Amino acid sequence: MNPLISPQDRIFIAGHLGMAGSAICRALQREGYINLLTASRSDLDLENVLAVQQWFNEQRPSVVVLAAAKVGGIYANKTYPADFLLSNLKIQTNVIETAWQAGVKRLLFLGSSCIYPKFAEQPIREEALLTSSLESTNEYYAIAKITGVKLCQALRDQYGFDAISLMPTNLYGPGDNYHPENSHVVPAMIRRFHEASLRGDQSITCWGTGQPLREFLHVDDLGDACVFALERWSPKKGDLAYINVGTGTDLSIRELAELTASATGYQGSIEWDPRKPDGTPKKQLDVSKMDSLGWKAQIPLSTGLPETVRAFKSSWANNDFRA
Repeated sequence: MNPLISPQDRIFIAGHLGMAGSAICRALQREGYINLLTASRSDLDLENVLAVQQWFNEQRPSVVVLAAAKVGGIYANKTYPADFLLSNLKIQTNVIETAWQAGVKRLLFLGSSCIYPKFAEQPIREEALLTSSLESTNEYYAIAKITGVKLCQALRDQYGFDAISLMPTNLYGPGDNYHPENSHVVPAMIRRFHEASLRGDQSITCWGTGQPLREFLHVDDLGDACVFALERWSPKKGDLAYINVGTGTDLSIRELAELTASATGYQGSIEWDPRKPDGTPKKQLDVSKMDSLGWKAQIPLSTGLPETVRAFKSSWANNDFRA
């Protein structure tokens, strides 16, 4: 089949400096897409609708990938709920609506697996969206993401705007955020275990019980999935315009901690604090729809995690991640 986008397209990647956005840029470049449009936060405030409209009028993108978002882990989501809701609603609405008004031919919006109910049937199918309550530790971020997904679906259904959404599972890899308080579980563990190893700590305490099950996708696999979807996925009329992206396998947080300890060289004991929240007990995506389209993740955690740790250690040696 003929690709739905071409190397001649002017492709705007909103959030190109973030972990997901930079991976999408790399994937597009590998496939020969050279007309990539980017704008740093200092050049374009995506929360300012007038600035977004002016930028679209000047740059005239034909394809848009919306990877920009305010993100963080459990601590950040619980501490700054209004910030997560307001910032993400503004970014999404401004970019998606302006792209539609500007006549963009394709738009890809990155959602998140956290949009699904806390106790959704496992593995989680796309149809589970809005069937029951969300996980409380990140509900405001999730509500914003759900709004973006539904806006894309509504514009597609009502006006024929070719907007699609991908729901990636938990991401890790190059470009991640290693902040000691505001990071996700993989980078948070990598930093804590590395620091503990350097200090020679005999034990380290992790949040929760270690029992929740999580699925992890290397961000370069996500970048590849985005290009695949842009080129080949065109939902039929009446179909859901969002699709899961993941590996289809999960492991416990306890197992993740053990793998991270091994990769970082930490040799002490690992303790658990059950007074801290676990979050959703299990969150594994049903990726059968992506499988049926012909796409599968290629980077297993067994190789992706050690590579990520090596990259982290290199950056740490250059003083890139010190708080």
